[in-house]
Amino acid sequence: MSNTGGLCSASESTMAGLSFLCCGVLLFASILLNPISCHARFRPRDAPHKALFVFGDSLFDPGNNQYLNDSSQEGAGATVFPYGETFFKRPTGRLCDGRTVPDLIAQFANLPILPPYLQPRDHQFTDGANFASAGAGVLDNTHPGSINLRLQLSYFKDVVKSLREKLGEEEAKRVLMNAVYLFSIGGNDYFGFSQRNRDASEESEGQYVQSVIGNLTSVLKEICDLGGRKIAFQNVGPLGCVPMTKVFDPSIGSGCAKEPSSLARQHNRYLAIFLKQLETQLPGFKYAIFDYYIALGDRVANPSKYGFKEGKAACCGSGPYRGMNCGRIEKGTQMFELCSNPAEYVWFDGGHTTERANTQLAQLLWDGAPPVTAPLNMKQLFSF
Repeated sequence: MSNTGGLCSASESTMAGLSFLCCGVLLFASILLNPISCHARFRPRDAPHKALFVFGDSLFDPGNNQYLNDSSQEGAGATVFPYGETFFKRPTGRLCDGRTVPDLIAQFANLPILPPYLQPRDHQFTDGANFASAGAGVLDNTHPGSINLRLQLSYFKDVVKSLREKLGEEEAKRVLMNAVYLFSIGGNDYFGFSQRNRDASEESEGQYVQSVIGNLTSVLKEICDLGGRKIAFQNVGPLGCVPMTKVFDPSIGSGCAKEPSSLARQHNRYLAIFLKQLETQLPGFKYAIFDYYIALGDRVANPSKYGFKEGKAACCGSGPYRGMNCGRIEKGTQMFELCSNPAEYVWFDGGHTTERANTQLAQLLWDGAPPVTAPLNMKQLFSF
C-alpha cells in the first residue's frame, strides 16, 4: 500500500472529515504529478488483467504429455493412481500427488489453475496458458517426442495470433505486456548429458552449458519481441540429489551425485548474468529468479527444519530410495510402494516433489525475498 493510502486510512479511523480532506488533496496532487499511477491506485477494480504463461518440463507440466501420440513419454504414466490423489482426487497428468508450483502461483495471482495447452477445450488465453511438457529440454534433441522449448515457443506464437484475432492488435499487445512468463527448464538437458558423458571434461561441460543457455536466451528474446516484459525463472535444482539419480548409481547412497549438480550450478550462474544484461538492454524488462537449487537442496538435507520426516527417499516408487516405478502396474501387480502420508515427504516420486513441498517452494517464488528470490518476486511482477 502507498504512503498516501496509509495516511488516509489512519485519518479515517479517527476523523472521517479530515480523512476526506486528506484524500481529496492527495488525489488532486497525484493527478497533477502522475495521472496513470493515480488511476491504478484509486481504481483498483480497473487494473489490467494479468495473464500467466508457463514454459517448462515435468516440474510444471499440467498434463500436456497425455495428449501426445507417444505413450512412452515421461508424464504419460501420471494418468494413473496415485498421481493427483491429494488435491484433485484423481490423476491429471501432473507428476505430483497434487498441485504443481504453477498451479499454486495461479491461485496466488487470483487466476484459475491453467489447464494443459493441448487439452481440447475452449481456452481462455487472457488468463494465460501452460505449455510445459514432462521430459522437455531447451535443446531439441533432449527427449525427442516431448514438447521441447522451441516447440513451446511455437505454441505460444499460436496463442499470440489467437489473441490478436479475438482482441485486436492493441488489446492483445496490452495483455502480452502485462502478462508474467514463468519458466522451469534445463534439468532434462543436464540429466541427459551427465548420463551420456560420465567422464566429461570441464571444457566439454562448459561448452554444453553455454549451448543450453544460448538456445534458452534465443527463446527469451523472441518472447520479448512479441511483447513479454516480465519474466520469472525457477532455476535448475540440485539434480544430483533426486532419488532417481540414485537408481542409476546406487553407490551415491544418501549423498548427491556431483556432476549433475555441478552442471546445474553453472547453468544458474550464466542464467543470472544473462537476465541482468537483458534488464539493461530492454526498456521495461523486469525479472525474478527463484533459487530453487538452494531452497530444494536445503529441504532434502534438512527435512525436519521444514516440517518433513523424509527428504531423500520418495513417497512413491521402488528400488533405491523409491527412485523409480511410481504408478507402474505389471500383469495386475503393483510394482511400487506408497507412503501413507505424502505431506511427510519432500519427494513424491523419483524426480518430483510433493504438493506440500511445492506449496512451500511456490510461496518463496511468489513473495520470497533476496537472496532466495531476486531481484524481484512474482507478486511484485504481477503488481507492475
